[in-house]
Amino acid sequence: EVHLAESGGGSVQPGGSLRLSCAVSGDTYSGNCMGWFRQGPGTEREWVAEISPSSGRTFYSDSVKGRFNISRDNAKNTVYLEMNTLKPEDTAMYYCAASILRSCGFGESVYKNWGQGIQVTVSS
Repeated sequence: EVHLAESGGGSVQPGGSLRLSCAVSGDTYSGNCMGWFRQGPGTEREWVAEISPSSGRTFYSDSVKGRFNISRDNAKNTVYLEMNTLKPEDTAMYYCAASILRSCGFGESVYKNWGQGIQVTVSS
């Protein structure tokens, strides 16, 4: 079983930056797609970004494209989400997740292992 633990959240002013980390332990994850999701107040959980194994190919939702950057360090078993030019609408609980597939792009249903989530608040 894979265990995921997010860190790096907090409060920031609009236009600021934060970097989230997701430490992965348990079964090896380096061969699977990893993703970040978020759930804002009164909204459903939405997909934010994914990164494929070994190739490092990345995918982003339109709402964060150009502002967020997902990366992974397989040697450290860690996935990162660098968030720049943050907006109030980015306020949400952010979740790291591990897919059961090597390839990305198959939606939330293939993510079976989730972290507990970490709060990000963007406010002046």
